[in-house]
Amino acid sequence: MGTIAASREWEAPAMVETVVLNGVRVLRGWLDAPAQARLVDRLRALARVAPFVTQVTPGGRPMSVRMTAAGRLGWVSDRSGYHYAARHPSGAAWPPIPAQVMEIWNEVTGLARAPDCCLVNWYGEGARMGLHQDRDEADFSWPVLSVSLGDEALFRVGGVDAPRPSRSLWLRSGDVALLEGPARLAWHGVDRIRFGSSSLLPGGGRINLTLRVVE
Repeated sequence: MGTIAASREWEAPAMVETVVLNGVRVLRGWLDAPAQARLVDRLRALARVAPFVTQVTPGGRPMSVRMTAAGRLGWVSDRSGYHYAARHPSGAAWPPIPAQVMEIWNEVTGLARAPDCCLVNWYGEGARMGLHQDRDEADFSWPVLSVSLGDEALFRVGGVDAPRPSRSLWLRSGDVALLEGPARLAWHGVDRIRFGSSSLLPGGGRINLTLRVVE
């Protein structure tokens, strides 16, 4: 909880292209190249404290996306189910959400309420994320904000009551997506990435940040 710090590390763009997919707003190029590079540096430091891990589904299948988190809580998937946890699987406390990430949340959502969790997903070659709804939070009136860094990803958005019919869009590095209002519970996922389409991450890959109010 708490409020967003007043200091700023970057300037929000004066104008951005907005694309709407089944109610989900995608803000094209919200972060410019220098801001993306600074954010990747912050995430490298974060991952030294809370390393990326391969989590498993409740059925025991390893996920193709590797994960870590920052904030008061982190999202965890294991054989017991999907849930939020106060500590990294190693037992260490999650690091704080980087100030630059908090600024993005504040600018895009206009909220003084800070997110409890910043989930950090790393997509390597062949990684994907099946269609799902974000339903592990207590109050769905708060939005979910997503930031894309690195390789392009084919983002698919379905409806609220059913995953199909759906629409898709290639997310580029620096794009921000917002699930809010009726679209807060939209089915969504990543079909695939264009591995090596961006030079932001050495060796290729994509990082996705997902900010959520949990409680």
